[in-house]
Amino acid sequence: MTDLALPEVRGRLMRDKPLADLTWLRVGGPADWLFQPADREDLASFLRDLDPAVPVFPMGVGSNLIVRDGGVRGVVIRLGRGFNGIEIGADGTVTAGAAALDAHVARKAAQAGRDLTFLRTIPGAIGGAVRMNAGCYGTYVADALREITVIHRDGRTETLPAAALELAYRSSRLPEGAVIVEAVFDAPEGEAAALEARMADQIARRDDSQPTKDRTAGSTFRNPAGFSSTGQSDDTHELKAWKVIEDAGLRGARFGGAVMNEKHPNFLTNSGNATAAELEELGERVRKRVYEHSGLTLEWEIMRVGAPSA
Repeated sequence: MTDLALPEVRGRLMRDKPLADLTWLRVGGPADWLFQPADREDLASFLRDLDPAVPVFPMGVGSNLIVRDGGVRGVVIRLGRGFNGIEIGADGTVTAGAAALDAHVARKAAQAGRDLTFLRTIPGAIGGAVRMNAGCYGTYVADALREITVIHRDGRTETLPAAALELAYRSSRLPEGAVIVEAVFDAPEGEAAALEARMADQIARRDDSQPTKDRTAGSTFRNPAGFSSTGQSDDTHELKAWKVIEDAGLRGARFGGAVMNEKHPNFLTNSGNATAAELEELGERVRKRVYEHSGLTLEWEIMRVGAPSA
């Protein structure tokens, strides 16, 4: 598929681009093509003119992703500078490009006296946060999102209200092939210094409990079932993925270079030389053992894409 004739672009279009260095876990094979569009018009025309049979995968900053060792067929789209703007509206809205980092959005909103502090400790960018209805400390994207703008596979641009996404616990329903390019949030008013202090406390709590200096992709598994369809906070639920992993004796479990982190056992970790296959296999072994121990089926929170190595 790398010999495919692709549309002309103004951004960067790279053939057989390695993806490992673009993910937090630092594993995975190449994309047939990696496209970094210059702006919305560049992305829209590319999608419109691309052969509809060619698969397209929008990729953020790779914070919650395993790319398999065989790489990704088709075109991986990675948004960059043309999609990372952040604007604070006089009406209390915060408009963020899909490539804007969650932490940057939280900080800029706080400086303007607007409260999106729940985004501060969420790894990744706004597009991914919307897609998975990310949340922290009792607040989810669903609680603040007003609307998003997407570009469809046929090149059409459309604004969708938050309700159209059917946001639920760690999930959303986006139109097939749609690429999120922007999100608008309703941000409550707050005092800037108090918001900054809250975020500092969140960072301290995160660093105390999570392996932030290790090669991870955030939480590996969703907390076990039992949440409302509106994305009720997992902070109030008694069943935690880390706890059922712990109870099954799997803190520190290893397979090759993959390990369930000693500090937080729901963080699948590349100890330095893991392959994507080893990471995924350890995750599946954990799922199997947890089911045997407790009867609970853990669901992956980390997205896994691509083909296994040949």
